[in-house]
Amino acid sequence: MQVGIEIGTGPGGAPALVDLEELLATRLLVQGNSGSGKSHLLRRLLEQSAPHVQQAIVDPEGDFVTLADRFGHVVVDAERSGSDLQRIAARMRQHRVSVVLNLEGLDAEQQMHAAAAFLGGMFESERDHWYPMLVVVDEAQLFAPAAAGEVSDEARKASLGAMTNLMCRGRKRGLAGVIATQRLAKLAKNVAAEASNFLMGRTFLDIDMARAADLLGMDRRQAETFRDLARGHFVALGPALSKRPVPVTIGRVETSARSSSPRLMPLPEQPVEAARDLIFAPGEPEPLRPTPARRPTPAPPATVDVLAQLARHRPAPAAEAPPEMPQQERDAAIDAVMADVLADPDAAFRSIAVLYQDFIVRCRMRRLGEALDLAAFRRRLAVARAGVGAERAAEPEWERAAAVAAGLAEELQGVFLLLARAAQEGAPCPSDDDIARACGSRSPGRARRLVAYMESRGILVCRTDFRGNRVIALTELGWETAPGDPARAAPPPDAPPDLFAAE
Repeated sequence: MQVGIEIGTGPGGAPALVDLEELLATRLLVQGNSGSGKSHLLRRLLEQSAPHVQQAIVDPEGDFVTLADRFGHVVVDAERSGSDLQRIAARMRQHRVSVVLNLEGLDAEQQMHAAAAFLGGMFESERDHWYPMLVVVDEAQLFAPAAAGEVSDEARKASLGAMTNLMCRGRKRGLAGVIATQRLAKLAKNVAAEASNFLMGRTFLDIDMARAADLLGMDRRQAETFRDLARGHFVALGPALSKRPVPVTIGRVETSARSSSPRLMPLPEQPVEAARDLIFAPGEPEPLRPTPARRPTPAPPATVDVLAQLARHRPAPAAEAPPEMPQQERDAAIDAVMADVLADPDAAFRSIAVLYQDFIVRCRMRRLGEALDLAAFRRRLAVARAGVGAERAAEPEWERAAAVAAGLAEELQGVFLLLARAAQEGAPCPSDDDIARACGSRSPGRARRLVAYMESRGILVCRTDFRGNRVIALTELGWETAPGDPARAAPPPDAPPDLFAAE
């Protein structure tokens, strides 16, 4: 599903949109000197995308903790052990809670260790929890430095490895890296090179301008324009932004950072002699000014309390509750949403987590709320991939097939229902391509392995007739398919559907 979020205005005052689904697949790099508006840009992106996708922010200065009050992010203080941060990160992915990792108060080496543990916990989470999410890392040059600095090699390697995993291997795990840096020259090249979308702000050093121009496909003369960009003005390029470099002015934000840019204050008015006396005259000892009492820094909450908060977290209720809907009408609406999700030609080959995220967003748009949990979605997806319509699903014979499928492993249910439908209709045995599609794969080899595994478990019996066609019998149902060529190619996307067609 395509979701366009507006980050500001482009040429001619037209809205500058970011394709959120494309951004999740292609990642983003933001570059600009201090004061160019990078943090403002990240805040605008986070605010606009918060209703659509889970977020994790690695915040070295504590600027983004203000998102918690407005958008419900959970703030995680990083002053805890690495194992605690890994556990919190895994629990965050499980419960799909947006989180701000606050690194404020830690020194550079401690920040690198904490960020490495947190990113590693997200990266190593269980496959069932690989939901799409934005992972925003501000001041990325601190965590993926191009050269060794004053920190230990152990901290640098751990942090750099976690950032490399995020940008190079995170996409298959649903992690979309959004990294911001003051200087491209200080950022590790293998981390920066994995981004396909770029927002380049004001920069002055020749080496940074040359790298920015090279990433945007601009010549050296055009690179000089980066010096003239105003605060909050960027040049955008990438599949989620624009096919050619375009200027973008970032829009306003709803929340504000705790820190702000320094502002001028008027000097105290006093005669020169009085100022001289204040500095040089011995005079009487000045009374000691009382030192303002510093409020003690509160201890970070216990890890157990943070984990409990993640488990209890629920999205903020809508301003207006959706109207009550009859169950029959609600089921029909859910079926329609499922059909919309599977209408995409690539839906058969996407992971369960990605399809479920798409399904939940579409349900919210139709005011259906959290229509199905993940387990129920898996079962309904298996039925939908087998092409079973509502009328057939209510037949007593098909209820037998559904009951048998419910006792199988989740990855086998869709294959079993596909074979059951073919056997009940007396249709030819599905090909390896058809079976692979039913389990969300493009590999005929995986289909053959699944069939062999199910046969070894006594779920089905497979035989070949004298023409080389395959016949599959389902043992518990007593149904048998007609002979079918296992090597038959799947129909092209524009061809009429066969077994996958909904009735």
